[in-house]
Amino acid sequence: MNVTEAVLSRRSVRAFTEQPVAAELVREILDKARWAPSGCNFQPWEATVLTGEPLRALQEVLIAARPDEPLEYRFDKPNASPRHLARLKEVGARRFAALGVERGDSAERDRFPRQNLTSFGAPVLILSHFPKLVGEPQWADVGMWLQTIMLLAREAGLDTCPQEFLGLYGRTIKDHLGLSEDTMLFCGLALGYRDAAAPVNTFDRPRVELEEQVCFLGFETIPA
Repeated sequence: MNVTEAVLSRRSVRAFTEQPVAAELVREILDKARWAPSGCNFQPWEATVLTGEPLRALQEVLIAARPDEPLEYRFDKPNASPRHLARLKEVGARRFAALGVERGDSAERDRFPRQNLTSFGAPVLILSHFPKLVGEPQWADVGMWLQTIMLLAREAGLDTCPQEFLGLYGRTIKDHLGLSEDTMLFCGLALGYRDAAAPVNTFDRPRVELEEQVCFLGFETIPA
């Protein structure tokens, strides 16, 4: 699989098979991901990787817990922007349509996001965290590291789901893992084998046109 194929076939998978992932494969992916870009070579990313009983134990804690109050950070600030909120609503409508969930079925619409607490059945969970002392540029570094992991996973025949939702339970997760309060729990990354038959993994995901996001200057011609 080349890079283009990995990029275009990557999606946030929300239904995994029970097939386990070999420890050697997880380690190989994370070892390669160390070469992700890092401003000033700070390499701020850290992670805890769970499978088996440790993963199940954490999931039991999360199911019984409530979101942090107050939250340590918010990932939904773009909701204040109509054009960004419209993108969220469009992909949400497509996802629930694929699942056969009616617009007025508020109970099911509330239940589905809670599947994040069990990482949609993925056998491996990578919890991304880093020292709170790092700033916004280093958050970007962590994002590039996560993207590198996701593309390497596709190369290996695996799939992922980045889960900022788990940031809602940052303190609960840190307490359970024994991480310092000086640590920021950023997100989870579910890792496993895609359930190709699950409708939630097959619906079309919208992307805005390139010209809406990118301006080209100084080029004579830009092919469509």
